[in-house]
Amino acid sequence: MRPVLLMVFASLLCSCAATYKQNTIAQPSAKLVRGQSVAIATPANGFYGNTEYHASGKMTALAVRAAFARFSNSITEWPECKDLVCLKGVKAVAADYYVIPEILHWEDRATEWSGIPDRVEVKISIYDGSTSRELASTIISGKSKWATFGGDHPQDLLPEPFNAYVESLY
Repeated sequence: MRPVLLMVFASLLCSCAATYKQNTIAQPSAKLVRGQSVAIATPANGFYGNTEYHASGKMTALAVRAAFARFSNSITEWPECKDLVCLKGVKAVAADYYVIPEILHWEDRATEWSGIPDRVEVKISIYDGSTSRELASTIISGKSKWATFGGDHPQDLLPEPFNAYVESLY
């Protein structure tokens, strides 16, 4: 009986942790410089099927901003810009780095009732401000834990992998 209880307890512990994956598209050739200015585009809202998740783009931009805030005091968000062309076209945007997040997948589920986890997938590309050359790019995906008790949403999956990724760039 004791081994069965241990296995049940172990499986519950395993289901209580969110999982993340990172797929590097463009490996940075050099570290980013601390203190340099950063401009962040705001991605379009995420969709799952016909459901649009309002403010998911803004929440993603805020999570990216929070990750970069540990390395720069000069960060600006541009809610009207979704891509590099827009950021480069705005004369007021002069930054050392341009960050373009793009929501690829956003799925908010009632995990506590259905057992289906929340899922999120975001592509983050970083460009040099003076040359517009891509410096780094990755796709970060996350899946919520099974035992959420009603508290998790896709935006809750963003800070941990974003912070780890941005830290690896500096």
